[in-house]
Order: sequence, then C-alpha cells, then structure tokens
Amino acid sequence: MYSPVQLAARYARYYLAASNGKGHGMHSPFVFEFITQVMNDDRQFYAYRQIENLRELLLLNRQELLIEDFGAGSRVKKNNTRKVTDIARSSLKSKKFGQLLFRIVDHYAPKQVLELGTSLGITTAYLASANSNTRVVTMEGASSVASVARNNFDKLELRNIELVEGNFDETLTATLQRMGRIDMAFIDGNHRYEPTIRYFRELMPNLHECSILIFDDIHWSREMEQAWQEISQDDAVTLSIDLFFIGLVFFRKEQKVKQHFTIRF
Repeated sequence: MYSPVQLAARYARYYLAASNGKGHGMHSPFVFEFITQVMNDDRQFYAYRQIENLRELLLLNRQELLIEDFGAGSRVKKNNTRKVTDIARSSLKSKKFGQLLFRIVDHYAPKQVLELGTSLGITTAYLASANSNTRVVTMEGASSVASVARNNFDKLELRNIELVEGNFDETLTATLQRMGRIDMAFIDGNHRYEPTIRYFRELMPNLHECSILIFDDIHWSREMEQAWQEISQDDAVTLSIDLFFIGLVFFRKEQKVKQHFTIRF
C-alpha cells in the first residue's frame, strides 16, 4: 500500500497526464459517449439521497463487529473487532464513484452484475438502485459485515440483491457457475496482485463482448498497478479507461485497435 504522500504524487501525475473530462478532442465514439452521457450526467436521482442518508447513519454507528480476516487460500488468519463507523470511513466507496457506478448501470442496463466485496452495502445499493430489473450478486467474506449489509438492503427496500457469504476462494467458482453470463462486475475484494489477476481469469469464461469489468483502487499499491497493467494489456481487452481510483475494461469487438485512455474525473 502506498503512503499518502506517494499516492498524492501518483494522483498529481495522473491529473496532469489525463485527458480532459469533458470529451473535447475524443476520437473514440464509445468513450465520448461514456464521458458525456455517463461520467458527466449531472441528474440527481432520488436514490442518491436515500443511499447517502444511510451512509451518514453508518458513519455514526459505533457498533463493534467481529471480523474474520481471510489470508491466502481459505484459512482464517485472525479475528479482530472493528466499529461500523471505522469501516464506513475507511472502506466505503465515495459518493462520487458510487454514483458513477449507478450511472453506468442506468446507461448500459446490465442484466447480471457481480460485486466482489460487499462491505456495508453502499456500493451494492448504488448498483441495485439504478435498475430494478438488474440482478446484483454481491459477495462478502465477513459474516458480521454481511449481516449489516443485509439490514441496509432491507432499509432501502432493495429486492434485486443476492448476498453470498464466505471466503471468495470457496464461493466464487460456484457463484459463477450459477450466474452464467455476467454483464458487469465490480472487483473490490482483495487489493493484491495475485487474487486480482485470479479473479479476472475466473471471470473471463462468463464474459461477453459487451461485458464491463471495473477494478477498484488500481493505484492503491505497486501490486495493484501491476495487476491493472496486466489486465488492461490482456489480449481479450480492447479498451481500458483509467480514472485513477477505478479502472474499467471493455471487450467490444468494434474496437479494432486496442486503446487505453486516462481520463480526468
């Protein structure tokens, strides 16, 4: 994990090198549409307020949870307790990116979405609220955290979410077999090189030309930058977009020449 100073330096480099976030001079029609109709869609959906009100409650929640900390393989390394407020402060995706995920679902209307890493369910709620016809399968390793997430889904009256509990190493294969075709996946489960690459490889048989993969915290560490570089250069990937805090990859065959875009957001 990079230190705050190192991360700030990398962000400054990204910001200076990135294409403008308005789409000016963008020659790819698909990326231009993504910038203008998804990234810069400034509509204030009703779900935004509901989810952010729930986030505020989580930030005030001092309930202590017993957390299973999974290491390599399926072995539980240790147990520790964390307050809900601490998890909310450190682990939840920001409003800016949660709402971007909402708009991606709203615009591209994926039928099946997989999320690796439920946490307290804020990002899951954004994914599920965008389209009631979208089935969201979300996976969480820690049972106590999953319980809080389920309660949050009930509060928001979201009925299109299935939560799978357990270590991904034990649950992912069966989940992928049940889901079959996956239209979109958000990978936020393990910020290390080996698991990230492994999840990418395991997902590949379930993907299709219009699938969207989104990886969280691609510049969080040297390992994650290595994983992102390898994924974006994979032969199956035709287009990748680096927004610094997340990275998106696409497999669209209309993209005859592989392209990589770094866009300011």
